[in-house]
Amino acid sequence: MSAEETLEEKKAKILIKLRGYRVKKREQQKNIISFVVKMPREQKNALLWVIPTRETVGIVYINQLKKAMEKEGIERGIIVTSGRYTSAAKVKAKKGGIELIPRIFPSFNLFEHELVPKHELLTPEEKIKLLTKYRVQPYQLPRIRAADPAAKAIGARPGDIVRIIRKSPTAGRYVSYRYVVEG
Repeated sequence: MSAEETLEEKKAKILIKLRGYRVKKREQQKNIISFVVKMPREQKNALLWVIPTRETVGIVYINQLKKAMEKEGIERGIIVTSGRYTSAAKVKAKKGGIELIPRIFPSFNLFEHELVPKHELLTPEEKIKLLTKYRVQPYQLPRIRAADPAAKAIGARPGDIVRIIRKSPTAGRYVSYRYVVEG
């Protein structure tokens, strides 16, 4: 970490690493650090904004990000800040395909801790294969909230299925699946 790297930028880099994104472009504007990243799962680009100030993020920032996304031809946006989000900004972001990373998002890789098991998102093909193998509907699986720190870190959205791989003293390796729900 360089002396000039902010905590928010560190969080953004951890988020990029955990989700397997590839940075295509990085720009520094007056008070916003902008990353264009390639999302391997969807094979699309996303625009990630880091706002290093502690100011409240409102509709103005959401509209600015939306314009920048349209200019770049990008469908998804992500904002990382240590400030708060207004309720109107949260609503507008949800409608506009923008993910708001909460200020309580950890500034370290939480999967490096020995008690936190590895979490992976299933691809659509793996999801269908899993559901047919066990003859279940997604809602019949145990649930994990989209707001769970591990789910948020890997970019899980409602409707996804997460594979959790734990070390077990008796089984060696224990695999479980969770259905991601709103919250």
